[in-house]
Amino acid sequence: MPDMLVKLYELPELAPLMQVMEDADITVRLGIPPEKHLALEWIRKNFSEAWASEADVAFANKPSTIYLAVDNKTGQLVGFGCFEATCKGFFGPTGVHPDYRGKQIGKALLLACLHGLANLGYGYAVIGGAGPVDFYRKAVGAIEIPDSVPGIYRGILRKSE
Repeated sequence: MPDMLVKLYELPELAPLMQVMEDADITVRLGIPPEKHLALEWIRKNFSEAWASEADVAFANKPSTIYLAVDNKTGQLVGFGCFEATCKGFFGPTGVHPDYRGKQIGKALLLACLHGLANLGYGYAVIGGAGPVDFYRKAVGAIEIPDSVPGIYRGILRKSE
C-alpha cells in the first residue's frame, strides 16, 4: 500500500460533514484519556494490536490526536482516526466498524484529522500505507507518493507464529 500526499490548504470544509454526522446521531470528537483503555480495546478487537499501539500514542499527545466516532443512540464507539501518531504530519491509522461503513463516518474522521494537521501548521499531510487509495483520492485529492512501499513501516517487528 503506497503512501499518499494531501494538500491541507485545499481541504473541503469540515462543518457540512459534521452536520451530516449530527443528523445521523453520530458524534465525531477528540478522544480523552479516561476513555483510552476502552478505545484501545475496541481498536485491538476490531482492527489490530499494531493500530492500537499507534492509537495509544495519539491519546498521549497533548491535546490528543485521535478522533472518535460515537453512535449517540448506543453510546458505542464506531470508528476512529489518528494523526501525528507514528510520524509527524502523518494521518492514520483509521477504521470504521463494518456495520457503520458507507455512512460517511470514515470521511468525517479523515477530514477532522486533516484539519487537525492543518491547524498544527502543516501545509501537506502524508497518509501512511493508504489502503483505499481511490477513497482518499476522491475525498481529499490525495496523490500517491512514488516508491513509498513499504515506506516508514519497512522492517518493523512482527509477531512470529
